[in-house]
Amino acid sequence: MCYDIKTQLETQLRRAQRDGDVHAIEEIMEKLLPLTDLPIHHTSGFKHPSVLIYTNEDPYFPVVSTWGLIPFWVKDEKQKNGIWNKTLNARGETIFELPSFRDSAKKRRCLIHVDGFYEHHHFDGNTYPFFISRKDDKPLTLAGLWSEWTNKEDGSRWNTFSIVTTEGNPLMSKIHNNPKLEGPRMPLILPEELENDWIEPFDENLWKKGQKKAIEELIHSYPEEELKAHTVARLRGKEYEGNVPEISNPVEYEELVF
Repeated sequence: MCYDIKTQLETQLRRAQRDGDVHAIEEIMEKLLPLTDLPIHHTSGFKHPSVLIYTNEDPYFPVVSTWGLIPFWVKDEKQKNGIWNKTLNARGETIFELPSFRDSAKKRRCLIHVDGFYEHHHFDGNTYPFFISRKDDKPLTLAGLWSEWTNKEDGSRWNTFSIVTTEGNPLMSKIHNNPKLEGPRMPLILPEELENDWIEPFDENLWKKGQKKAIEELIHSYPEEELKAHTVARLRGKEYEGNVPEISNPVEYEELVF
């Protein structure tokens, strides 16, 4: 699963900066950043933070989006609140089947850039948080789905997203050992050379010729040898220090055998 992330301004702007449009960067800084919750040293998806995502509609100019996908067919605020916490993640194996995700999987895929993500390890009746990132400390690009929803009660428009997950690699199999879950999971991390393949615009002719299969072939575990992990301070409860820069720093637990 992927319910906790770290992402900062420089990370979120990285893709836009590749395009080299200085005026676009200025516009993002002026108009979009005030609408986000950046910088995020740690946040939980259950808090529904707003970040920048890059969609298939404009691959180099981001939009502000709230974590927790609200399908276009949701009728009202009550139904939205009932589904919101259930769509933080989307299992890659079933995104083309489940009603909450299949329209977005077909037509609205996106990229979310993060510094890393947090996952809890279970040991001797307790849980221990880990921070997972790239060994070279470069940002991770997560595959996502997005949706636009209009609240008919007040006319407000919502752009929301979900992070796609896949089977955990050997490193995540060791960390993500929740006995209540069926097998280890991890976010779908895309290499830079495959980012544009994930957000390729939907085309009816291409769909008939195998666009869906091409997307499904992108859904697999990220190489273990390119990631690193260490334990961090508590992310829940009274010991939680909040969204502070130090939250991703290494913390050792003497009792933990890992």
